[in-house]
Amino acid sequence: MGERLAGKIAIVTGASRTRRAEGMIRTQEDSTPMGERLAGKIAIVTGAGSRGPGMGNGKAAAILMAREGARVLCVDAQKSNADETVASIRAEKGEALAFAADVTHKADCEAMVAEAVGRWGGLDILHNNVGIESRQTLMDTTEHEWDRVMAVDLKSMLLATQAAVPALERRGAGAITCVSSVAALRGAGRTAYAAAKAGVLGFVVSVAIQLAPKAIRVNAIAPGTVWTPMVEDLGPEMRERRRQAIPLGVEGTAWDIGWAAVYLASAEARWITGQTLVVDGGLTLTTR
Repeated sequence: MGERLAGKIAIVTGASRTRRAEGMIRTQEDSTPMGERLAGKIAIVTGAGSRGPGMGNGKAAAILMAREGARVLCVDAQKSNADETVASIRAEKGEALAFAADVTHKADCEAMVAEAVGRWGGLDILHNNVGIESRQTLMDTTEHEWDRVMAVDLKSMLLATQAAVPALERRGAGAITCVSSVAALRGAGRTAYAAAKAGVLGFVVSVAIQLAPKAIRVNAIAPGTVWTPMVEDLGPEMRERRRQAIPLGVEGTAWDIGWAAVYLASAEARWITGQTLVVDGGLTLTTR
């Protein structure tokens, strides 16, 4: 299994049944070595560009998918941001293209899928990462703010998924991952944001059931207080307070979310659908 656990020492209970277990587990692509977990796959990552200096969740997911062998269409409303992600991938000899799209519009979602299929012949992975934040409380949330957040954080998931399903179905299988947030699971003052991210979880459960007969898996990732360019304006004091609140005592990064995206898109997660993978360093274990 490559070098993913190189240098580690492990204890496996039930070792007397190892041979039987190997026969049950080693199926299809589950023994693919590191660097080839997504070999031959074609992926679309929305929100693939960072909003400023640093590493955003979408950018990290796109880079890691390319490292694992996927050809990645990096989609962003600002093509210059997607271009930066593509440049990082190509610097590592990966294959990627930048594409400008507003995924709150059906035509743009259909165009991005058509681009991936036209360039590479199909689609295997859709990573719905695009999102914006709103920190307004209930009485401060305007109708405009509510509609804007719902369109970007939730409606985009519907439109991108609708556009991708026919292409995924033609491949005989596929994986869709939608990025939510721990704000969907715990009380927070960010009214519209929390509501939209909770909607993502409901969307995933519903769609996973509908697409299971087509061998298309649908899952969600709920990131915790990851430090990315989107929250850079919170400042160093809040950044440290956020870190101290995490039970593991370590700040999360976009790479943590990116690796979760790789896992859910890979054959290692072939029997997982309709689930939410919380990546938060244990924060929700101690948060009311």
